[in-house]
Amino acid sequence: MTTTTRTGTASTTSATRRPRAATVGLWVLQVLLAAVFVMAALPKVDADPVAVAGFDLLGLGTVGMVVVGWLELAGAVALLVPRLCGLAAVCQVALMVGATAVTVVLMPAMVAFPALTLVAVCVVAWARRRDTAALLRGLRR
Repeated sequence: MTTTTRTGTASTTSATRRPRAATVGLWVLQVLLAAVFVMAALPKVDADPVAVAGFDLLGLGTVGMVVVGWLELAGAVALLVPRLCGLAAVCQVALMVGATAVTVVLMPAMVAFPALTLVAVCVVAWARRRDTAALLRGLRR
């Protein structure tokens, strides 16, 4: 922790504070990811026939599809909440690992989008790791 002095009063700033441009870039990435997850979730929550067919092929059925859709929506909202965004990114990493694995097996030519989304949520999860740790420490109290 570093200490700076301004007009006779001491204020502390974290030594790990990221530059403003990085913070803005991270929030832009989180908003874009939230939009991606909302767009991915809507067909699942609305039981779009194409989504139903895909989840039937996986053996998860309509119930599995709706659960995944609501998890994506919840994660999209949580990515926009400062206190929850790190934990949301970690949870979305788990979803995207599954989505990428399924895409590799069933539609290898289409793997680029879920793989890039996975990388993006990994970046957010890593950048927000201290926030996530602080949230989890607060829950233990």
